[in-house]
Amino acid sequence: MIFGNLLEHYTLLSGVIFSIGVIGFLVRRNVLVQLMSIELMLNSVNLALVAYNRVHAGNMNGQMFAFFIIAVAAAEVAVGLAIVLQFYRLRATINSDEADTLRQ
Repeated sequence: MIFGNLLEHYTLLSGVIFSIGVIGFLVRRNVLVQLMSIELMLNSVNLALVAYNRVHAGNMNGQMFAFFIIAVAAAEVAVGLAIVLQFYRLRATINSDEADTLRQ
């Protein structure tokens, strides 16, 4: 079947993108870069879901879950950026190392 080899390539690409996102989240201390790394991880999951959905063409669950993940990612960005803006106004920095004491 032609999709078997194609599915392996998409799964490998999805794993590489997810690994880049995890490394970016763990290594960087800038909150904006961490949010972008989370977006990379969510998009890699979307790629894997759509690739698996391509193999099972009659079932549209993979694309449906991908749309839900896109909606959750949009909400995550909106809430995350609001928190980052408030944190920047409070501390004048966006490094996550300095977010240990948010009370004043």
